[in-house]
Amino acid sequence: MNIIIAGDGEVGFHLAKMLQGENHDITIVDPHEDLLKMLESSTDILTITGDSSNPKVLQDANVKKADLLISVLHEQETNLLTAAVGKKLGAKRTIARISNPAYLLKSKKELFKSLGVDEIVSPETIAADDIIDLLKQVAATETFKFSHGLLSLFMLKLEENAYVVGKTLTQIAIEHPDLKFRAVAIYRDSKAFIPSGDDMFLPNDLAYVITKPEGIPQLMKLGAKQQIEIKNIMIVGGGRIGRRTAKRLEKNLNIKLIENDKNRCELLADDLDKTLVIKGDARDIELLEAEDIENMDAFIAVTNNTETNIMTCLHARKLGAKKTIALVEIIDYIDIAQSVGIDTIINKKLISASYISRFTHSAEVTTLKCLSGIDAEVIELKAQAKSPVTKKPIKDLHIPEGSFIGGIVRDKKAFIATGEFQINENDKVAVFAFPKAISKVEKMFKTKTWF
Repeated sequence: MNIIIAGDGEVGFHLAKMLQGENHDITIVDPHEDLLKMLESSTDILTITGDSSNPKVLQDANVKKADLLISVLHEQETNLLTAAVGKKLGAKRTIARISNPAYLLKSKKELFKSLGVDEIVSPETIAADDIIDLLKQVAATETFKFSHGLLSLFMLKLEENAYVVGKTLTQIAIEHPDLKFRAVAIYRDSKAFIPSGDDMFLPNDLAYVITKPEGIPQLMKLGAKQQIEIKNIMIVGGGRIGRRTAKRLEKNLNIKLIENDKNRCELLADDLDKTLVIKGDARDIELLEAEDIENMDAFIAVTNNTETNIMTCLHARKLGAKKTIALVEIIDYIDIAQSVGIDTIINKKLISASYISRFTHSAEVTTLKCLSGIDAEVIELKAQAKSPVTKKPIKDLHIPEGSFIGGIVRDKKAFIATGEFQINENDKVAVFAFPKAISKVEKMFKTKTWF
């Protein structure tokens, strides 16, 4: 595909590098000439300096031949204008990043569509939704739903006392032939791999597992994970993510929100009905202790400062908080944050990439997630009629190296993938894949065309 990305820093650059690895032709438009020179020195991406909402700049980027125009600047008005102008100039499809959740209402989406904005994405809204999902499955470090929860991806950190530690996947399958989940990847010593039957789980492994809903209790038991009931939550940072999370949860849970800015505290106090808004610096351990941190079931740090989020989560964990969630915007810090004991990482760049990437695939992708801390994706693909994946049972398919089929959804019923399973037309299939395998996986799900 020919893709134009309009950005003003790391989000645009991250998208460009990720999509370039999937063999797309990328042009990036950015107002910062010095940043573009750095990008040019390390990639083959075409760069153009300028304001992406300027028709002349978009024409210089050859927007009339763009299959996809993505605008992910910080200013939502510029993104909307860029997408609208780009559509008028010939872009086949446009996506704009927005920050106001009210724009996600159906009526607003229809309005933007009429103006030429085909899709809108709000990373802050998705982040808040992800946090809420994680609080429903506290034992998991990362979660993701396929087909509205008929299948789910769980990432669990394995402690020494986990039943599966010291056992191979084959041993576990023999001892538990009724397993309703399947391990699709292991992250160990800063490296991810797809395990074979002879691979053994070790302490501190991060295990990525595809599971059916009824398999979750069994998964938790074998992983020695205990679900805890969430009642008390402390949120640090009253920006869009913190405010939206508190708003969604305050009716049923006890929420304390710490914000350092006085004016924002006043706005939050007016907007939130039951949340206790506290003005203060969450890096102050005495403040955390005074606000009963030891009895918090979850501690969520979502300020605009990555270092603050990591440090406050570490303090909270030491002082007794049961689960910690941190917004980590520097991708290079994700591995460090996980290794030092923070339970869950949220990253808006990966959130944006997950949403946008599904529009860049040639096969029919129904949902997709870029995983935190590893360069890999989980994708749900729909099998087309007479596509290669429907020709043989899974064990006889030539699954591309670096990919793994975890589960299948057929007619609102979920199945865990086994070698004997035969994928049919219109099945939705959950696949774990490294970047090098994605284009090959897509071909397996597409109807083969003869010329």
